[in-house]
Amino acid sequence: MKSILLIGLGRFGRHIALQLNQLGHQVMAIDNTEERVNDILPFVTNAQIGDSTNTEFLESLGVRNYDVCIVAIGSDFQSSLETTSNLKELGAKFVVSRAARDVHAKFLLRNGADEVLYPEKQIAKWAAVRYSSDHIFDYIKLDDSHAIFEVTVPKPWIGMSVGQIDIRKKYNINIMAVKQNGKMDLSVSSDTVLTEDKTMLVLGEYKALQKCFHI
Repeated sequence: MKSILLIGLGRFGRHIALQLNQLGHQVMAIDNTEERVNDILPFVTNAQIGDSTNTEFLESLGVRNYDVCIVAIGSDFQSSLETTSNLKELGAKFVVSRAARDVHAKFLLRNGADEVLYPEKQIAKWAAVRYSSDHIFDYIKLDDSHAIFEVTVPKPWIGMSVGQIDIRKKYNINIMAVKQNGKMDLSVSSDTVLTEDKTMLVLGEYKALQKCFHI
């Protein structure tokens, strides 16, 4: 369990707060709008109305004590930038800030953000990969070169075992798990037989995955 300071309770910030609550983390939520603060109170440890660009207000929150500070302000970049900078100057351990444009991301990283969230761009990439092919069900980018895909079993592989396909030797790709009827099976071995009603979670270099699964 982590202690998290969440600043900004618009749609994006609210979704983060709800997810953090489900995961059991301690969340202090901040927004300058009373209505948003009141709406989120049942789902967080505590919430306050305040101006995150005010250094004295931020300092009163004890930002050094939080494991992560998330700046989820989306509509006012100047406020997001000032808040990010102030958090770092006050000794925040780890600051994650939301960006709406590439230039915003650059400025945030230069002014205190340890990492940047760019939800519109990130979901656009995911959607482009997910819906451009009928046989892709999910996609996670790990870095610039590696990814995890959930894909259908190629027709030539149906009825074959993982050992018979030998995907690791041929393509340097690992089958991490198989999924059937919504249930994940992580105990994949060379004897695991791939059937038409299964999907596979495969990990490897993006270029190798593209070549192997015609992505």
